[in-house]
Amino acid sequence: MGDGLLNLPVLSMAVAVFGATYLITGGIYLLVTKLAVNERAKAFKAVSPGMLPPLGILFALLVSFIAVEVWSNFDKAKAAVATEASALRAVVLLAGAFPDGQKARIYTLIAVISRTP
Repeated sequence: MGDGLLNLPVLSMAVAVFGATYLITGGIYLLVTKLAVNERAKAFKAVSPGMLPPLGILFALLVSFIAVEVWSNFDKAKAAVATEASALRAVVLLAGAFPDGQKARIYTLIAVISRTP
């Protein structure tokens, strides 16, 4: 399930996540409204304001940890691209030392690699 969700396009992933959140929240709301009668209604009303700050803190922590992970992945990807570009540049510079036939083949391979997305 987790891999399938991660392989979705961003828009589909957002719809899936928000839809699941909407359904879960709606279920909790219906459960609470069915249970909130007489004395329980007073108890639910007393607990509700006390739960908002901890939930807000947990949400902020979740968002910050996800942001740190995304930032880390971005830095790793940027380093990998820089390493690959540097290696390709080294191949281009060192290809000049080869005989003409091999040099032409290396340049052809590099041109093919450069055109593929």
